[in-house]
Amino acid sequence: MALIFRGFAAKNRGTFSNPLYFICSSLHNLTHKKRPFSPKPRIDFSCIHEVDDAVSLFREMLRMRPQPSVVQFTILLNVVVKMKQYRVALNIFDEMRQSDAPVDGYTWTVVINCYCLLNRVDFGFAILGSFLKRGYEPNVCTFNPLIKGLFLDDKVVEAEKFFKKLLTLKLCEPNEVTIFTVINGLCKAGHTLTAYDLLGLFEKTSCKPNVFSYTTVIDSLCKDRMVDNALQLLAKMIDKGISPDIITYNSMVQGMVKEAEDIVEIMVQRSVAPNTVTCNALIDGYSLVGQIDKARKLLDSMPGRGLKPSIISYNSLINGFCKKGKEAWRLFLEVPRKGLEYTVVTYNTMLHGLFGAGRCADGLKLFQDMQARHMFPNLVTYNTLLNGLCMNKMIAKAIMEEKGVNPDIITYNILIHGFCKDGKLEIATVLFKSLPSKGLQPNITTYSIIIGSLCQEGLVKEAKCLLVEMERSGCALDSAKTFLDENEKTRILTQCNCCIYVA
Repeated sequence: MALIFRGFAAKNRGTFSNPLYFICSSLHNLTHKKRPFSPKPRIDFSCIHEVDDAVSLFREMLRMRPQPSVVQFTILLNVVVKMKQYRVALNIFDEMRQSDAPVDGYTWTVVINCYCLLNRVDFGFAILGSFLKRGYEPNVCTFNPLIKGLFLDDKVVEAEKFFKKLLTLKLCEPNEVTIFTVINGLCKAGHTLTAYDLLGLFEKTSCKPNVFSYTTVIDSLCKDRMVDNALQLLAKMIDKGISPDIITYNSMVQGMVKEAEDIVEIMVQRSVAPNTVTCNALIDGYSLVGQIDKARKLLDSMPGRGLKPSIISYNSLINGFCKKGKEAWRLFLEVPRKGLEYTVVTYNTMLHGLFGAGRCADGLKLFQDMQARHMFPNLVTYNTLLNGLCMNKMIAKAIMEEKGVNPDIITYNILIHGFCKDGKLEIATVLFKSLPSKGLQPNITTYSIIIGSLCQEGLVKEAKCLLVEMERSGCALDSAKTFLDENEKTRILTQCNCCIYVA
């Protein structure tokens, strides 16, 4: 990359310090002499339905006389790329070169894009070197895939530097694709504020950020809980004459529970009709803050708005009803009557609600119904089941159900806590000590459970030793976030703090 930039700088000064990458303009002109017009065969690309069709057509094109133009060969390559068959496209390009089929700068750009999409941005830059060596003039379409490739390869810093050098050396004028690629890459990598600042920089270029770039940053700001920044950016976007679309508003509704109703009101005022995603976000928000009556009312009103409720809406509302101890089960039974199918999330939510209400028999029956419907339980399902059984002092049943599961540290925390709660501290300690052999490391929750139980049994010396081990492992008491209820957390942390005081 550094060699390429030095070459560009030399070219801008009128000298060529690296002849390996740049050839004189006269040679470039010789290779691009105008040729007399000759009729070219017309190619029917609509016959391509799968990659084998593309390969067969390519073979036929090679046999044609006169040979198809470079444009037609490049179109074929693009068709294969759209099928996401990047390696096939590269193989076709190699055969084109071996068969002396015509190629141009755009063809090479397609190849650069393929390597970048295969997470081989290093090969993409190598192809750029060959591209320049042959005298082709790069443009923004050449550089966009390289920027995207750097982001795909998690080289965020390099991508940002590369983009800024393109601007500094004035090698190309960014287009909407460039702007969106940089903004989207930064936001996905968690560099939301950098993307936010870059929007201002892009405003100074001839190509301004569009609604997609603004929406991407707004969505990332909302996910990062930077609500004020998102609202400011929305206002700025509108002031610049860029109309937010339904995706923009949905991002804000999903990220702003308290302000969701205000956002919807703005949508209506600007003649943007809420869709199913908007309603799902509102229902989820209402359910999270305990306003389940509003959530239910909105769900019931969706058909009248021409919108069909989704299983996502029901999952959120079932969760809200479970937390309030209301008619979650009736809502659960309503799902198939609305023409919807249960998902694993639906079952997990209902299982959590049933066990939380102490309805273990109903929970086990629902778990069996889930399996009967050939719905495969995931780790969350098993952890929910185990936690429910353990909290209801059905530890023996929990051990039986745990068989056949590929457990994680949460699973073992549940079992250890269950044993401790059932007065089986010795078994819990053995399980705790076996974690490293299972490829798992105790976390703050694991230590807190065992230390709390040791203190409760009066084994302060053992608790102190384990506390020292916990601190050496990098765990901190104030970072405890467990599946336990608040009273349980308070009890355990209080006992841990007692151990610190005694020490």
